[in-house]
Amino acid sequence: MSGAARSIRFDRNELAGAFGDLGTDFPLIVGMIIAARLDSTSVLVAYGLMQLLTGFLYRLPMPVQPLKAVATLVITQHIAADVIYGSGLAIGIAMLALTLLGGITLIARIVPKSVVRGIQVGLGIQLASLALRDYVGADQAPGYVLAGIAFVITLALIRNRRVPAALVVVALGLAYAFAFKVSVFEFVKTAGLTLPRLHTPTLADIATGFVVLALPQLPLSIGNSILATRQVAEDLFPGSRLSVKRIGITYAAMNLVSPFLSGIPVCHGSGGFAGHYAFGGRTGGSVVLYGALFMVLGLFFGSGFTDVVNVFPLPMLGVLLLFEALALIVLVRDIAAERSEFFIAALVALCAAFLPYGYVAGLVIGTTLAHLARRGFAVTGA
Repeated sequence: MSGAARSIRFDRNELAGAFGDLGTDFPLIVGMIIAARLDSTSVLVAYGLMQLLTGFLYRLPMPVQPLKAVATLVITQHIAADVIYGSGLAIGIAMLALTLLGGITLIARIVPKSVVRGIQVGLGIQLASLALRDYVGADQAPGYVLAGIAFVITLALIRNRRVPAALVVVALGLAYAFAFKVSVFEFVKTAGLTLPRLHTPTLADIATGFVVLALPQLPLSIGNSILATRQVAEDLFPGSRLSVKRIGITYAAMNLVSPFLSGIPVCHGSGGFAGHYAFGGRTGGSVVLYGALFMVLGLFFGSGFTDVVNVFPLPMLGVLLLFEALALIVLVRDIAAERSEFFIAALVALCAAFLPYGYVAGLVIGTTLAHLARRGFAVTGA
């Protein structure tokens, strides 16, 4: 079914699906805003706008996410805002060239499904580790209680289309936060219309951003944002017929626009796709609603966004993130019976999850082994 013919819905299940990627996005966005002193309104409005455009364009739960390698480097090294904007433009130009010149299509032909599955599992392991290590115990004893309640609710309602799990978890989290952490009055006081700041990256910032941020990011983007996202779309929506070229073009287009709105570099992502779907999203409605949330926060609560983030308890976000991770990991089951393919997927997952530049290492090693296996070489050690 083509994107033009596919319907888009706005119901409670789409609303629940909108929260399926919250646990991944919020900490990265907040961390970048704080570390680089970015303008909150600009970041949130640009981010929300990209979600809206993607939701209406694809009419699938195809989300927009912060670039993980870029976010990690920004948070740990406090890279300047202008370099971040320059890197976004550099990434957009590089991905557009790679896509239009046929590089992405060629890579998609060369890289086998077992390697894509390994990348997905590796990302799932990283997300699960983040959830359990940094989120679930964030509030100590009360946090473990909240996480336990959220886990039981999600497990009980994960397949319930009438009472979506994510909506219940988010509602309880907000109730807890307003009861014990944040005054509703103080929250409302931060309201006020604020518009994003326009910005034009310089050639120097684009060049610096390319070297410092784009080069570490592009291998991860090819594996997860392009190849793995296309695979998840095929798994969950067999008739969608998404091409890596189309995904590469929208990936590039977002990063050619976002820097001029003082926004952060963004991508598509298999984890976000799986997360939206796992919590009820079946159309672009979940992504549009998610984007609307960010735009409202940016336009009306941008000045107090870091306080807004504290409204929701991290342990409950961690549970949502954990189920997103599990939704990615279980996709490997379709090659579990093929010993050679499963071995390659497991090896790629370990590389992606635990090695420096693990996604590019897994991509190269896994693809090499897969092609050797096709030529009759044993790759399982048997």
